[in-house]
Amino acid sequence: MNVYETKTIGQLTDGNSYVGRGIVIGKSRDGEKAMFAYFIMGRSVNSRNRVFVQTEDGIRTQAFDPSRLADPSLIIYAPVRRYENSIIVTNGDQTDTIYDALAQGKTFADALRTREFEPDGPNFTPRISGMLTLSGGDFTYQMSILKSAAPDGSACSRYFFEYPAVAGVGQFIHTYVCDGNPIPTFVGEPERVSMPDSLDAFTLDTWDHLDANNRISLYTCSIDLASGTAETRLINKNV
Repeated sequence: MNVYETKTIGQLTDGNSYVGRGIVIGKSRDGEKAMFAYFIMGRSVNSRNRVFVQTEDGIRTQAFDPSRLADPSLIIYAPVRRYENSIIVTNGDQTDTIYDALAQGKTFADALRTREFEPDGPNFTPRISGMLTLSGGDFTYQMSILKSAAPDGSACSRYFFEYPAVAGVGQFIHTYVCDGNPIPTFVGEPERVSMPDSLDAFTLDTWDHLDANNRISLYTCSIDLASGTAETRLINKNV
């Protein structure tokens, strides 16, 4: 086994009908840009009734058809927010938990130690989180997954990962291995992915290989490390 082998995000998701929600963070192949993506998939009517909308400091989810919104508690949140030189990316309202902790001088891990997986048994959807920290013309990043340690959801395991930015390399973490009943939770370390130079190539490779029936929305971002200038792309299945 080659631990340094990389595959594109498309190669890692192609043919898998349901990986749930996913975060990719990495550095462009030319070493000049920080890049990240967040996507959501859904099986239920409530989950599929969503779009991403841009905000002043990131994005939030909202109901595509408000009249069909059943339970907003786990599907309406801000997946991406920026606090000073840090960009937070998560699959739930723990985005705000991390943001508030940073404002209080605490850390990414401090914040997530106060949270658990989602209370949606029997799946107990993991909370996945990432954070890029920009400094001195470069960046580092962290990832985390909080998941049930028991079939009945009676205990929580918390995993944290820290990475240097390596040109052409990123990490991919997602909530589920594949479809199922209950849905099997992601296991192991975030998957190693190869990162392109082009934000458009990154966006299309991610979107085009997500299952067409279950994909809902995708947000991608590229930040020029020299200038700090950001480019973004946003795709919603519901338009």
